[in-house]
Amino acid sequence: MKSMTQVPDRRSVQSRNGAATAAPAPAHARARRRPTSQQWAAWGFLAPVTLYLALFYAYPLYRNLDLSLRNYTVRSFVQGDAPFTGLANYRKVFDDPTFAPALLHTAVFTTVCLVFQYAIGLALAVFFNQNFRLSATLRALFLVPWLLPLIVSASTWSWMLNSDSGIVNATLHAVGIGPVNWLTSPSWSLTSVIIANIWIGVPFNLVVLYSGLQSIPSSLYEAAALDGANAWRRFWSITFPLLRQVSAITLLLGLVYTLKVFDIIWIMTKGGPADSSTTFATWSYQLGFGNLLPAFGPGAAVGNLLVVAALVFGLIYLKVQRKQALS
Repeated sequence: MKSMTQVPDRRSVQSRNGAATAAPAPAHARARRRPTSQQWAAWGFLAPVTLYLALFYAYPLYRNLDLSLRNYTVRSFVQGDAPFTGLANYRKVFDDPTFAPALLHTAVFTTVCLVFQYAIGLALAVFFNQNFRLSATLRALFLVPWLLPLIVSASTWSWMLNSDSGIVNATLHAVGIGPVNWLTSPSWSLTSVIIANIWIGVPFNLVVLYSGLQSIPSSLYEAAALDGANAWRRFWSITFPLLRQVSAITLLLGLVYTLKVFDIIWIMTKGGPADSSTTFATWSYQLGFGNLLPAFGPGAAVGNLLVVAALVFGLIYLKVQRKQALS
């Protein structure tokens, strides 16, 4: 049999006097220890984003959580000695008689706005996808509500829905219908802010869904038309299924935005009358800043409930997307 040659150990070498000395590390190992210029450039690009997220997202969330777990007063903000109360602020919020109506109004406001914004936006996107004359001009006009400052839009709707001098009641009077107290009646206040928010949110749905329609190959519609499929059948068999990913993103972003709508409701109704249009967003502001004796802890607790709701729906979206990717 051939004799086996012993491979010398790379970790150590034998010196001339018989002592073992450590071998130098391989070149590739030393290269891994030292960041390359590309790695430094990557960290340079990540640093501003990381700093921005830490300052404007992570720190405010931490402060809001700290507010909800302590009994903060105006004096506590100055001296910084707010006592820790645990979940007492959350129990106070749950026991408050405003909690149940605010939860119901938030759910109704969010659901109705999402449904109508998506439905109207999808209908307009399909309509403008025909690429007829003046299509680009009309699309630009539909973006006006989205581009206007929210305070301008809300003030405009407050004037239009005014019980005495509003153009809506003037139009109803012209066709023989009596005036409606849109903003001062508990039966109509929530409906009024829902209408205004739908009008503001439709352009966003139109833009996103229209971009999704542009990515669908026209050859699919041509093949379906040759097979005898009408317009309605082509929509349900081609357009709607291929828009599923874009629709999910649109609805998720719309949900997060609608949950935190505050300025439109506050300018139009201030959550009233008699809390008939109060949502979690307006209630959180009322608790923290709307009273002579502000309740910062309960106000922060209500705000955290909105954050948790948005986080839950976001996690559901990610789970559904992951399941669809694996299937």
